[in-house]
Amino acid sequence: MLEYLFVHIDLNNDEHCRQLIRLLDVYMQDEMGNGAPMKKDLAPKILDGLRKHESFLGFFVLVDGYFAALANCNKNFSTFRAKPLINIHDFVVHPDYRGKGVGQFLLDSIYEFGRQNGYCKINLEVREDNHKAQQLYEKAGYEDCKPRMHFWEKIL
Repeated sequence: MLEYLFVHIDLNNDEHCRQLIRLLDVYMQDEMGNGAPMKKDLAPKILDGLRKHESFLGFFVLVDGYFAALANCNKNFSTFRAKPLINIHDFVVHPDYRGKGVGQFLLDSIYEFGRQNGYCKINLEVREDNHKAQQLYEKAGYEDCKPRMHFWEKIL
């Protein structure tokens, strides 16, 4: 039986930083990412930016010691509930570990972390065409906001 371990990311740990970049690169190469490898100069900028970003909250799942999944999150604040919330920004399970409960374990572990630490909710965004991720999120108890929200952006 595989052993799953939920690990809080330490950006002062060189191995954590290497694995964060490796898993982000896997995500970027996926058809639900950019479909292309991470640009060479991006990794140090990501790590530097995350270290400076006080709201960063990140997690890994190790499967028998292998870094198999990553969730890059941000702490935010719900004014309607007057409590902090967790936003899952990047969520990736290495392709070799998909369909094995790793994503469910990571979502459940983030939920438990949030519950134990006084967060009021967890939100995330998912591509409209990423049906596999949507199935996972629904299985984990996520649903469209009520009323339904749209994720909008303006590129600077």
